[in-house]
Amino acid sequence: MFDAHAYFMALGAISLFAFVGWIICTLRSNVTLVDSMWSLFFLIAAIVYSQQAEAVSERASVIILLVVIWALRLSIYLTWRNWGPHEDHRYQAIRKNNEPNFWIKSLYIVFGLQAVLAWIISLPLLGAIHATKPMFWLDFVGIALWLLGFLWESIGDWQLARFKAQASNKGKVMDTGLWRFSRHPNYFGEFCIWWAYGLIALAAGAWWSLPAPLLMTFMLLKVSGVALLEKDIGERRPAYADYIKRTNAFLPWLPRSK
Repeated sequence: MFDAHAYFMALGAISLFAFVGWIICTLRSNVTLVDSMWSLFFLIAAIVYSQQAEAVSERASVIILLVVIWALRLSIYLTWRNWGPHEDHRYQAIRKNNEPNFWIKSLYIVFGLQAVLAWIISLPLLGAIHATKPMFWLDFVGIALWLLGFLWESIGDWQLARFKAQASNKGKVMDTGLWRFSRHPNYFGEFCIWWAYGLIALAAGAWWSLPAPLLMTFMLLKVSGVALLEKDIGERRPAYADYIKRTNAFLPWLPRSK
């Protein structure tokens, strides 16, 4: 059942968190922190939905646990990766294109936008947490898909972090491990995770939440994921052109011959 009250309560909580993040980032003149906040938006939504539910079912407990594990791992990893005063090049470009007064514009073009997107995409969490139907086989398909996605994303992030930690790899292209089969294995893992939430919500009867994983897929492929990262990567890493010829962008597959 769609609970509008709980849904809009989550919007309020997410918006408040985003506003606090905006204040911190304005004082630091660096909005990269929003990357670390992204997954926490969903954790906040899940907490609000559980508090507004009449009872926490077995399915609700499962999906809350999955969200906690995913959100904390991703937030901690991104905080570690982005640690320091340097602003991510993506946000440097956004800042440059929105001067003067980027500090106030960032409230809606960075923090507000991401908060609203997270709120919309959190629909499967609402559907699964507020459902009363007992769990059945489709829930377990969703859990299995989540495990695949979580491991794929986590291993991909770990492999890339190890690669970047070696000074000799500066300017080179990571094309081993999971990165041999996909140029963005971490995004493929994220894709699996969100369709897993969608399947669990569908098992709960929340068919109306399926536009959420569709929107996430579109974002990963065309907006903030693959398309954005590869927009200028050829200029920064000339060897990437050959990597593109050999390797699928998203779905893992055997590399093509050179």
